[in-house]
Amino acid sequence: MSADILRAAGDYAVIWMIIMSAALFMLMCIDKGRARRGARRIPERRLFAAALAGGAFGGGLGMYGFRPKTRHWYFAWGFPAIALVEAALVWWLKTL
Repeated sequence: MSADILRAAGDYAVIWMIIMSAALFMLMCIDKGRARRGARRIPERRLFAAALAGGAFGGGLGMYGFRPKTRHWYFAWGFPAIALVEAALVWWLKTL
């Protein structure tokens, strides 16, 4: 019974990560647009919070698609590391 609940949690985690990845991808797009206009940028803390909340895959795609933060080592290494942890968590939930 509890394994079924955890497997279902894995399904919900995947859906959550898709939603958060899309949201962070859009935030990266908005941040790049603001950078081009010289407007106020989205705080890095907010971008990392969205990555930690499940959006690291979208953040990585946005980072390399729009190139807003690729020079910062903590983005270049942080987003992929967070994405690996998130993928491992989902894999663990799905294989129970």
